[in-house]
Amino acid sequence: MIDTKKVGRPKKFKRELALKAALHVFWVKGYEGASMKDLTLAMGINGPSLYAEFGDKLSLYKETIDSYTTNDGCAPMVAFESEPDIEQAVREFMNAVIDYATLQESGARGCYLSSCVATNAIEIDGIDKRLKNAISDTDNRIESRFDVERAKGVLPNNFPSLQRARLMFDLRQGHVFRARSGCSAASMKEDLDFHVDLILK
Repeated sequence: MIDTKKVGRPKKFKRELALKAALHVFWVKGYEGASMKDLTLAMGINGPSLYAEFGDKLSLYKETIDSYTTNDGCAPMVAFESEPDIEQAVREFMNAVIDYATLQESGARGCYLSSCVATNAIEIDGIDKRLKNAISDTDNRIESRFDVERAKGVLPNNFPSLQRARLMFDLRQGHVFRARSGCSAASMKEDLDFHVDLILK
């Protein structure tokens, strides 16, 4: 007789840790390259438990994207929004981008969205919308901060908040791309002052 109490999810299962483990498997191997065996081994659960908790592979993939944009992907924005001085805030944003892109414990480089998700955004249903929303949300949050600084007189009244927000995001993606290729954090930080001036001046 099978003891049904022992079947399924392990007692010590922690959903957030399992989701993070799945994210890093997708990050390193890509959606197509990540097998169910890769995922279950990394997450510490069996196949039936994965399906019961997260649904199929695509549902799990989408949830990792949502988790990343809500949590990990916001690290640069937290740095940007928590620093009161706008010049230092832009610098801390770039610092956080570079550090995050080069110092992952798993060894993954770059950014999950650009290194993995963007590569199949068109082919996989629902992914392009998530990617567009993540970009738009970041643009809007940066723009809002610039607008506040403009209203306070810290930035000039004609400061193009949205355009500079987009520039800041695009520079971020450049750092991510360099990190993915193996460029060091130190080499990228050599240009930080120039990039800060480019965004704010």
